[in-house]
Parts: sequence; structure tokens; C-alpha cells
Amino acid sequence: MSIVRNVTHWLEERTGLASAVHHFLYEEIPPSSGWHQVFGSLALFLFLTQVFTGILLAINYAPTPGEAYHSLSYIVNELTAGRMIRGLHHWGASMMIVVVILHLTQVFLYGAYKKPREGTWMVGVVLLTIVLGFGLSGYLLPWDNRAYWGTIVTTQIAGQAPILGPYIQRLMGAENGVGAVTFARFYSAHVLMLPPLTIILIGLHLYLVRKHGVAPEAIEHGPKKMFYPGQVFKDTVAIFIAFAILFTMAVTLQVPLEPIADPTNTSYVPRPEWYFLFLFQTLKFFKGSLEPIGSVFLPNLTLLVLMFTPFIDRGPLRRLRERKVGWFLVIGGAVAWTGLTTAAVLTTPKQSETPLRVSAWNRVPPKDLTALVTYHDSKCSTCHNLDDGDPKPGPNLAAIAAHKPAAWMLDHFKAMTQQTGAAAISDTQAGALAAMLGRLTPETADGMIDAPAAAIRGAEIYESHGCSACHQINGEGMAMGPGLNGVGQRRTKVWLDKHLENPRSMSPGSIMPPYKLPKPDLDALDAYLLALGGS
Repeated sequence: MSIVRNVTHWLEERTGLASAVHHFLYEEIPPSSGWHQVFGSLALFLFLTQVFTGILLAINYAPTPGEAYHSLSYIVNELTAGRMIRGLHHWGASMMIVVVILHLTQVFLYGAYKKPREGTWMVGVVLLTIVLGFGLSGYLLPWDNRAYWGTIVTTQIAGQAPILGPYIQRLMGAENGVGAVTFARFYSAHVLMLPPLTIILIGLHLYLVRKHGVAPEAIEHGPKKMFYPGQVFKDTVAIFIAFAILFTMAVTLQVPLEPIADPTNTSYVPRPEWYFLFLFQTLKFFKGSLEPIGSVFLPNLTLLVLMFTPFIDRGPLRRLRERKVGWFLVIGGAVAWTGLTTAAVLTTPKQSETPLRVSAWNRVPPKDLTALVTYHDSKCSTCHNLDDGDPKPGPNLAAIAAHKPAAWMLDHFKAMTQQTGAAAISDTQAGALAAMLGRLTPETADGMIDAPAAAIRGAEIYESHGCSACHQINGEGMAMGPGLNGVGQRRTKVWLDKHLENPRSMSPGSIMPPYKLPKPDLDALDAYLLALGGS
């Protein structure tokens, strides 16, 4: 114990840490304090969770379009606990928005924005806008169809701002559409700019809360409480419950990852995240030249009213049950938000199931399409062309007269991944890549270059689930089951879905096991199979 006292004394003498912690824990709080004041601590905990899971994701994330999608697919499908980490980050973002709004609502109902706490409230409103900014900037980073087309809508809405619209679009890097510049700026905002700004504002917010104290009820009864242990216990229990809910969601709920962004898929119907659906639905009330009212004017007016609420409501502090206007505004806002969000969900149209364009890629074996992902991830395209293109240091892989032996290529892959810093590939991936390059011809190279992202994704799912152990496509695989070339001429998507879910219901006596695939994976596999040419 003497060692602990000596260390504590040493730290106190040089940093004042012990007295600061003591002051923090034993600060007086009003008698009315209780469970309704746990939301601030919850919001701070969820922000720290987002920072931690964000760092874990960033370690394996490639922040460039296209590669971002494949790196995220690697995180989710191959990295240990990757799916859970992404789930914690994804659902944590939604939970953080809910908690911040609940915290702001609780402060508003209690009138805790009144003098001398105007600054505390205003910093809190700015923090709310930053949390929403995290949601907007992070939406693009998966680089799937959902992210790409949703960001197209976001940037178009930003461009509707009077006078400043074109400048905002230019700042977002989206004046000519969403591309690499847009991605880089959204990523920079999400990872480099917003986190330190949030940390600074949280520090300022906590300082103001401590300086002016927790706002009391209008009429207080009983002695004041200490922050420790009563309120600390309540905050800890609330954090435990929140994390239990978050962990359960991360483990049990599938985070959507649609096919890689396809700018040519103009039939895609973009939808924002659930917490922006109310705004999406509001836009339907403003058509044509009135659209900026719903997209720009009303949201910004709402933020301004929130920001200057302390100066609009300058009346004396009243008891909670006497704040009738406050209750009316909160209940009315909740009903409006719920109604608009529900209407947006119920009117969500089904995505168009446009079949993949038939071309030379239909004759490429699925293993070769899958190996194409490894080819790009391993940065082989830095030195080689698969077909005609700008001159590169290495030979054109489809035009060389004689291919190297497989053993030579395997050693070459290992050496090059170390030299270029590309992600290491497994022996299975290396073998598939060597086999693909060994039989590459100008004709098959043309097909592989033309292969759409959805076809490559469908081939990946086909191979990863071992379908080739029973079926053949383009002469590759086993013949235990029926060949799948031309299956689109014999079956429909509905039939394929039912067959994958319960093979014996569609093919009595089938030995094929059932497959419970996430809908995006199921759609990609269906699109690939239905587009295959006949044998």
C-alpha cells in the first residue's frame, strides 16, 4: 500500500491527476439527477467504440475505389472476427445517432439549455451535425452499389443549395460525378478530419458541463448528490446494456454489402440509411423548382432553430410537466419522423433485376473469373496487361508465346507481393491465378476484361461454396450434378432461389445441401448463372 501511496503522491505532485480525478468523481449533482442523464456517457462510450473498431477496420482497408470493396470483402469473409468488427462499427454508428438525439431531446425537455448553459447546448448541436456527417462520409466507403448510388443522390442534393451548390459539389469532388476524388475526400473527412474535431468538441462540451454543472429541475427537494458512486453506477449499467445490445446486433444481423459499384447500372434505386429516410420522403412533397425547399432550406432552418433555441426560449426554468410547448414539439417531431420513415420504407421499390449482358466472359471458367480478383488485388496490373493497353514494364500476359511453369509462377507471386507490398495471397489463390494465366489467350483475356463486377462476384460465390464439386460450367468442374451452362434458358430466378434454399423441394431425391445465402450474394449468384451461355 505504501508503494501505491508513493506513486499516487508522485503523480499528484507533478500532474495533479489524483486531485482532478477526485474532483471529477465527487462533484455535486442535483437531487433530480438519475437514469435520464445517462445518455451523455453512453454517447461518449459509443464514440470511443467507433474509434476503436474504425482503427481495426482501417488496418486491413484499402482506401481506393474498387480495392476498397475487395478489402472490405476480405475483412468480412476471411479476417478473424472481421464480420463482427464491421458489425460493431456499422450498428454502433446507428446506435450513436439514436443516443445523441435522445440526449439532445432530454436536455431540451428539461430546459437545460437556458442561461448559463447556452454554450453547452450549442456545442451539443454542432456535435449532432458532426455525427450525421460521419454517417454521410462513411456511407461511400464500402464502394458497393448502395454506397455509390446513395452518394450520387447526396451530392446532387448538395448541388441544389442556392449560389453555393456548385462550390459545395466541387469541394466534395463530385462536380463531374462520384469517382476517385469524391472517395478520397469522403475518406479523408471520415478518418482524418471529423475524429479530431469531435474529440476537441467533446472535450469542450465536458468542460462546459463541469463548469456550469448538471441542470437541475425547476424546483429541487432534498440534499444534493455526489456523482460517485450513484450516477457512476447508473452510467455503467447503461453502458453495459448498450454494449450488450450492440454486440448482439453485430453477431446476429447481416450488414449489407451489395455487388461492387457499377456506374452503368442506371436502373439501381438508391436509398439512404434509415436515419435519413424521413428527409428522403420529405423531398416527395417538393417537386421541380420547389425541391431545394425540402432538400436544403428546411433541414438548415431546423438546425438553425436548434442552435439558437436558448435565445428563442428566454423564459424562466419550469418543471418538466409544465413545459407543454416542449412536450408538444418533441411528440410532434417524433410522430412526423416515424410517419415519414415508415412511408419511405413501405414505398421502397424493388431493385431491377436486369440480366447481365451476354458477351465473351460467359465462356470463361468461374475459377478464372475468381482468379481475376486475385490478379488485381496482388497488383499484377501494375506491370502487366491482360490484353492490349498502354505499355508496361512486364510482358502482355495474353500475347506471350509460352507461359512459365506453374512452380515458377508461384515463386514469382510470392516475390512480387513482398516487393510491391501487396496483400499476401493463399496457396489456393496462387494456384488458381497460375492456372488462369497458364491457359490465358487473347480471346479469353477479352472476355475477362469485359466481365462485369456482378459476374465476377457471382463466380466468387460459386467457387467459395464448392459448387464446382458437383456441377460444370464451361467444361470446368465435376459432372455429379447437371451442367449449368444455359440454365437461364431452363430456369427462372425464383426457381433458383427456391432450389438453393431447399433443393429437394424443387428436385426430389437431390443430395445437394441447402444454402442460406445473404440476399446480395444470392442475387449475384443468380445473375451469374442465368447469364451463362449454352454449352
